[in-house]
Amino acid sequence: MRRVVVTGMGCVSPVGNDVASTWDALLAGRHGIGPITRFDATDQKVELAAEVKGFDPSLYMEASDARKTDLYAQYAIAAAAQAMEDSRLADSVDPYRFGVYIGSGIGGISTSIRETEVLLNRGPGRISPFFVPMMIANMGSALVAIRHGAKGPNLPVVTACSSGTNAIGEAYRAIVYGAADAILAGGAEASINPLAVGGFANIMALNTTADPDRASIPFDKGRSGFVIGEGAGVLVLEELEHAQARSAPIYGEVIGYANTCDAFHMTAPKPDAEGSAAMIRLTFEDAGIPADENLYINAHGTSTPLNDKIETMAIKQALGDMAYRVAISSTKSMTGHMLGAAGGMEAIAALKVLGAGRIPPTIGLTDPDPDCDLDYVPGVSREADVRTALSISLGFGGHNAGVLFRRMEQE
Repeated sequence: MRRVVVTGMGCVSPVGNDVASTWDALLAGRHGIGPITRFDATDQKVELAAEVKGFDPSLYMEASDARKTDLYAQYAIAAAAQAMEDSRLADSVDPYRFGVYIGSGIGGISTSIRETEVLLNRGPGRISPFFVPMMIANMGSALVAIRHGAKGPNLPVVTACSSGTNAIGEAYRAIVYGAADAILAGGAEASINPLAVGGFANIMALNTTADPDRASIPFDKGRSGFVIGEGAGVLVLEELEHAQARSAPIYGEVIGYANTCDAFHMTAPKPDAEGSAAMIRLTFEDAGIPADENLYINAHGTSTPLNDKIETMAIKQALGDMAYRVAISSTKSMTGHMLGAAGGMEAIAALKVLGAGRIPPTIGLTDPDPDCDLDYVPGVSREADVRTALSISLGFGGHNAGVLFRRMEQE
């Protein structure tokens, strides 16, 4: 069985535009939530979002290319470029053994809105010829492949908020079974616009408070909805011997992956947590190891009433009494919910925990919900001897995905 390691990481997030600044913010418990600035939110039910700040696409592409690239794909290109630089993989892999799996839950929705306005106000003849390639959800993955000459498997994943985690897991499997030697994998999203915010608000998924410090508070009794975020998180996954042969940096090993579907409801998780609990059990079965006290879980932890309660049930069903002896936190308390990008960003957080021996907190958790009675590392970061880290994502449609990482010991 071929082994798979992570040799590069890159991200654009509401708390930093690279891995170092994002990780510093997560450990410090600084959130990136504030008033919406992308559009006039006066008529919206929601006034807060977790926007990316100060992103400069000119660092990664020419202005002419940026004009014909949706923001979600710009984020993907930026995160992938960082991961490639970090891994030093360029020119060290056969192009036909090098793939890209970057998912997106929604794709170029801002482009769709803009060109719909053009259609209605100016007619079909004025629709941009770049509309379709800018809008489709595979284009982030395709543009990253073009930029890095990745001619191997290219499989963008669309599983709502599980997209990034599924992309990483499917890339892991592709390398394990010999389809590639290295794959750029993760997720990207840019959906802070009137249509997406209004849509999420009208299904009562979003928090409507005006207080940024009490907006994203996973597992707290006062939680009432998620805060929409954006960005991208991308990893370089690489076959172990391929990475060792070029003395690549190794952040951790991917040792398990599973995905299930609740097959229950369009948006609500299954009340008995059966599907998400099965996903967690299957992830450990895939890895061939049991959970122990040295496990960290980066929870989906959206700050919605149903998700946090049912995710807690799933962890307890899957791990039994061990659930009370592992550390869990939700970095969404700081980044908001980055939708299809969440899995990529949260995989990076899980890997950083393995290397740093420090767990980022769940901020805003001051009044714990009795139904959420596990160790969520409230308030401040914590030192811990973490040897394995599980990143969990749960998406609309009942999509459940988990990826398990292990700290690389000296061999």
